[in-house]
Amino acid sequence: MRGPRRLALLVVAVLALVGCEAVDEPEPPEATPPDTDEVAEPEPDPPDDVTPEPTPTPDDEPTPDEVDRPNLDAVDVALTEVARAEAPAAGAAGPDGNLWVAERGGRVRILDEDGLGEPVVDLSAETTTDVERGLLGIAFSPDLDHLYLSYTNLDGDTRVDTWALDGQRPDDATRRTVFAQEQPFGNHNGGDIAFGPDGLLYIGLGDGGGAGDPLDAGQDLGTHLAKLLRIDPQAGDPHGIPDDNPFVDEPDALDAIWAYGLRNPWRFTFDAETGDLWIADVGQADREEVNVVPAGEGAGANFGWNLMEGTLPFAGDEPDDHWPPVFEYDTTAQRCAITGGYVYRGEAIPDLRGAYLFSDYCEGVVRALDVRDGEVQEADLGVDGGQIVSFAQAADGELYALDLGGGVFRLTPA
Repeated sequence: MRGPRRLALLVVAVLALVGCEAVDEPEPPEATPPDTDEVAEPEPDPPDDVTPEPTPTPDDEPTPDEVDRPNLDAVDVALTEVARAEAPAAGAAGPDGNLWVAERGGRVRILDEDGLGEPVVDLSAETTTDVERGLLGIAFSPDLDHLYLSYTNLDGDTRVDTWALDGQRPDDATRRTVFAQEQPFGNHNGGDIAFGPDGLLYIGLGDGGGAGDPLDAGQDLGTHLAKLLRIDPQAGDPHGIPDDNPFVDEPDALDAIWAYGLRNPWRFTFDAETGDLWIADVGQADREEVNVVPAGEGAGANFGWNLMEGTLPFAGDEPDDHWPPVFEYDTTAQRCAITGGYVYRGEAIPDLRGAYLFSDYCEGVVRALDVRDGEVQEADLGVDGGQIVSFAQAADGELYALDLGGGVFRLTPA
């Protein structure tokens, strides 16, 4: 992982190293037809020294980025515990609008107004929680009729399985594996999964573990390790490959690869409003980093590992095609492993809209980034969620922080 000093910290627990009723509107009053016998007086011409106000056009409308600029100096938030789970590791909004929580030990439970229900999926006999293994990721298809789970099996290898949903119940008869990857070590499994704005499934995998990328997987396009993959899980057996994946026509590259050079992309998310991709990549011993890929870009992006660790050279020179992070911080005993979150798009905390939230497993403090015009502002939001290993986004855009120690917290106004 990161040498003797870091090994005890990260192997023991860091999963991450490795988230109205409608009101009847009143009927409009009946329009009164104009009296055609009366002729309206013409408007007087404006004085010569007065410039009339321009009439707004659609092109003048503010963009979402202009509307939703966070005010991090004014934001005031709290973390409200809404449930206790058994090592919650990931969460996603389900077809019922409730949050489905994946516990690292293999169970999936639904959070509603009464708390966490009984498991709707139980993989506890099919996974282990040693090192950085377990049930690591959860996602739903865009039409919300399939559940996807990412986990390591009893051999420690990555599996992504899917179930068709019958209401709120996954149908075991429909379960199948859509992706499989052998893992050489017990750490740096990655394991996050998410559907992008394009309707395709993205899978994040670490470099396979060990320290310093001993397999040189980061820059090797012949392995899925240290990559962000992009597949169509319903277009083939076990999956289909999109025609526009960047390495489809490269004979020495795997065609599922979308981007590469990632050490352990423990959490990545898409901005629900803009479609931008945010990747939090856990560092080796010097840098934790956040990468941003604007919507419609990033095919074939090289995030640098293991030649680079953030903006620092690691095992070679900076590659010409390096996609550098927009933000990084020093890896220390206090801030040891970044946990990526989401761009906040909820309504409860207006001053936070448009900010990217993240944390660190060793610190537990929730922080926010405002990235604009090449400038980055970081803010400590003043709330501590414990061993935060993931964030989850509810159907209404509000965010939850998941503490590996058991807490499920909702981010609320203070």
